[in-house]
Amino acid sequence: MGNPTGQQFEITRGNARAVVTEIGAGLRAFEVGGVPYVEEFPEDAHPPKAAGQILLPWPNRTKGGRWTFQGEPQQLEVTEEARGNAIHGLTRHLEWELLEHAESSITLAVDVEVQPGWPVPLRATVTYELAPRELTVTHEIRNEGDQPIGVGVGTHPYFRIGDVPTDELTLTLPATRVRPSLPDEQMPYAPEQDVEGTEYDFRAGRVLAGVDLDTAFGGLTAAGDGTHHIVLRHAEQELLVWTGPDFRWAQVFTPDDLVGRGRAVAIEPMTCPADALNTGDDLIELEPSASWSGSWGIRVR
Repeated sequence: MGNPTGQQFEITRGNARAVVTEIGAGLRAFEVGGVPYVEEFPEDAHPPKAAGQILLPWPNRTKGGRWTFQGEPQQLEVTEEARGNAIHGLTRHLEWELLEHAESSITLAVDVEVQPGWPVPLRATVTYELAPRELTVTHEIRNEGDQPIGVGVGTHPYFRIGDVPTDELTLTLPATRVRPSLPDEQMPYAPEQDVEGTEYDFRAGRVLAGVDLDTAFGGLTAAGDGTHHIVLRHAEQELLVWTGPDFRWAQVFTPDDLVGRGRAVAIEPMTCPADALNTGDDLIELEPSASWSGSWGIRVR
């Protein structure tokens, strides 16, 4: 029996290294100088808690797997059975086609076919490209159908700074708005609110000890280069997650039981929040034959 994530594709640049999986086109490893900056998992294992996976054509959850397209009710497969939702899109378990594999970059593609609950075909690609201390990830989605449709994309990396315990990391997040999770349902999220004066204000940086999040952050303030900068720090070490202008949301998730790590932190770049197929919030509207592309990345300083 083969690996549950298929072939493993390695790219290198200087002392930077990343591993991308064939199934799901997920990020299984990113390290610089032998120091890991994402939570890794064995190649013969399923990605724990969606580690490193691409979430397409919607991130997070669609409540009940139900939404409406041009007046027609749609029913997606319920893939989060405990809560009855459709979670993290349609491409996590598909075999992606290898388009190009150079020493320091790789591009894979997948077709999202018309299927129950999804009425318009899409073509998606992802490119991972290394610089000496940086990994850039570029997503592209093309509408292959004859009707317009709204889509979203996200990713699900868990970050670390070597062997530093997660609770000793400081998170700085330039978010002015938040949608906290409702404790039991996880979906839908509680009403959006301003972070000012709440436990969700990370703009000045907060140590992660005692912080419990499964939370969507919006209203991201752009840095001078037009991207959003989310930072994890420990002493003189810094890991910067930057996201392009269309990645208007970041989900932060702090589970206590990630396999091989225990306490962990996911920072999930997303173009739209949970249940966007129903709310329409920040969906990318694609006309027939139209394409969208957007990027995010990891920079070690």
